[in-house]
Amino acid sequence: MAGYVAAIDQGTTSTRFIVFDRNGRIVSAAQSEHEQIYPKPGCVEHDPEEIWRRTQDVIVAAMEPKGLRPNDLAAIGIANQRETTIVWSRSTGKPVCNALVWQDTRVADDVAQFSADGGQDRFRKNTGLPLATYFSGLKIRWILNNLAGVRERAEAGEVLFGNVDTYLVWRLTGGPQGGIHVTDVTNASRTQLLNLETLAWDDDILGAFGIPKNMLPQIRSSSEIYGRTELPAIKDVPIAGILGDQQAALFGQTCFQPGEAKNTYGTGCFLLMNTGAHPVHSNCGLLTTVAYKLGSDAAQYALEGSIAITGALVQWLRDNLGLIEKSADIETLARSVKDNGGVYFVPAFSGLYAPYWKTSARGVIAGLTRYANKGHLARAVLEATAFQTREVVEAMALDSGIQLDVLRADGGMTENDLLMQFQADILNRSVVRPAITETTALGAGYAAGLAVGFFKNLEELRMHWHVGHTWAPQMAEATRKELYQSWKKAVTRSFNWTDNASVDV
Repeated sequence: MAGYVAAIDQGTTSTRFIVFDRNGRIVSAAQSEHEQIYPKPGCVEHDPEEIWRRTQDVIVAAMEPKGLRPNDLAAIGIANQRETTIVWSRSTGKPVCNALVWQDTRVADDVAQFSADGGQDRFRKNTGLPLATYFSGLKIRWILNNLAGVRERAEAGEVLFGNVDTYLVWRLTGGPQGGIHVTDVTNASRTQLLNLETLAWDDDILGAFGIPKNMLPQIRSSSEIYGRTELPAIKDVPIAGILGDQQAALFGQTCFQPGEAKNTYGTGCFLLMNTGAHPVHSNCGLLTTVAYKLGSDAAQYALEGSIAITGALVQWLRDNLGLIEKSADIETLARSVKDNGGVYFVPAFSGLYAPYWKTSARGVIAGLTRYANKGHLARAVLEATAFQTREVVEAMALDSGIQLDVLRADGGMTENDLLMQFQADILNRSVVRPAITETTALGAGYAAGLAVGFFKNLEELRMHWHVGHTWAPQMAEATRKELYQSWKKAVTRSFNWTDNASVDV
């Protein structure tokens, strides 16, 4: 009898395969990074075929050393970087171009064009999303309009679109030889093409964007058997769960009740609050999205605050400036000074996301003096994540009417004790990290396990959640107020740096 569930966690910078036991504990895991491609300013790409190779590699690397065989796995779930857009040949599997990553801003002119007629919230009522470079719909449009022959191939049914979840399921279930072309409601809700009420592709928006419906995947729930994998290392194991990575983390944190929320600290930072069976539309710059849908049950919705650059800023400090050798070194460097020295770093590399949604913003470092050194810069990099999170928490409280008592935190940056303590300090509320921190992969594993009866119900999953560490606020109120006011001042310095300010609100 199968004793485990597994998850593919395909993120912005790496791919992981993790095997969990019935208590949600990790049995085996493997991880591999993939290349970040920057062909010109504002453009961020991935090679889909490299992602597919890395996926195969980590599956083998997690299964073989532990002597795991396909029949040891009850099911596999997939969690994936959302919005990243892939278009590929139905007959060969070859992508028509590199994947356009969620951070890519090349569609800024399209955002301005569509916003000129109806404003940035033109499609928000139906989709829960403002017009922004973030989402998949305009990226699909860009590919169709800018690559010779692709639109004609799409209209003829010769090319397929998918976010990374769809691409991986198609490849895992046979690819050109009968691969299944599906997505789940959470990923569909991030395309700006899904109607939140009907949970179907919105024909009016497809018409406005000029996207042929036949290139889109079938929309399914987040927890059901989609098909079985053809990959030898996991041959015939059912793929039974799909969740966008942030919804997967919400599910892995067992935030099943309205008002429960989590924040994931990864490449970006994403705070989601469960709002129950009805979408709650935001007046404060948040996104309305699908949280999950379990089989035939009603969909559950969430409010989301999306921050584009958090962990990616640490990588930038490492790769572009060379101030640290590895990402973990930032905490040591930041601890070399007692405070930020008056330095603030607003990482609007691809504009500002929630709660501002300013495509025209760009990154700025403010408050520099001759006193400032690399330690102050490192500290400002970490503090930027905490400041941005506070802005989202405040917006979420206004939209939902719920004040968070405690913030559930997950993701790689929660290992940084200095950051987590500053987060608690600037929020003036406790921050809690669960005992099992791989909540994104765990959420996908939970969804898959529920679909095949490996887990009985949500209550069983909730029993697996335990506190791993708590950071309580220690900062004086006057200091907290002064730091936050200076941050807000720095943010205004990033506004309207490029010429497409007309799309901002």
